[in-house]
Amino acid sequence: MSEDNEPKEKMSESAKLAIAVVGAILVGFALVGLNNQQSTEQKESSAMVRNYFNLQTMATEACPKAIKDATGEQVYFPSETDSDKDSYITLKWVGEKKGGFKKASCTIKSVMGGISELIIDDKAVIQRKSK
Repeated sequence: MSEDNEPKEKMSESAKLAIAVVGAILVGFALVGLNNQQSTEQKESSAMVRNYFNLQTMATEACPKAIKDATGEQVYFPSETDSDKDSYITLKWVGEKKGGFKKASCTIKSVMGGISELIIDDKAVIQRKSK
């Protein structure tokens, strides 16, 4: 009798899996459909959030590396952040080691890509002008 029950259990698990896959596909189509119904204002807002996130990500990856290359000192968390949340972000650090830098400022502008200005102890290490 137990042999007769096993194929039925396997079949019901397969059916459950098939239903789950179909359900996931339907949810995906529903999300895409709802996403297309966003207003222009919602789309612009989403684009601004993505742009700011990209600026912030680029700054937190590129700036510490550039500061380490210029000073030999590793920095982690900025002490101050300045941004218009659209076109630029500036991260500022205070040096922690004796004999190292005192302050560093790194600016990334979205129209330029990459570091547009790196200032360490009031000296411009990188300074690119926008065209």
